[in-house]
Amino acid sequence: MDFKDLDPILHNELRLKVMAALSALDDADFVYLKELTKATQGNLSVQISNLEEAGYIKVSRSGSGRGSHTVCRITSKGSRALRAYQKALMGYFST
Repeated sequence: MDFKDLDPILHNELRLKVMAALSALDDADFVYLKELTKATQGNLSVQISNLEEAGYIKVSRSGSGRGSHTVCRITSKGSRALRAYQKALMGYFST
């Protein structure tokens, strides 16, 4: 059996949920992702920042304060990383 290393960025439940959602959508705003993942605002914000730093998502922000609007979109690097993560994870279950 050959166990591949799992991407530590994606090997986090909330970050994986965000990436899975974004892989199925053109983009998603923060409020939608918060409702979908049932995450707290603070935790989701931190995990989105981590994904953005890794180059896995692009984040667009408009406005400021309570009127701000944040939209996330998966990048090609993020799509490749998610596919590689899925492939590596499936390798754990194949015989």
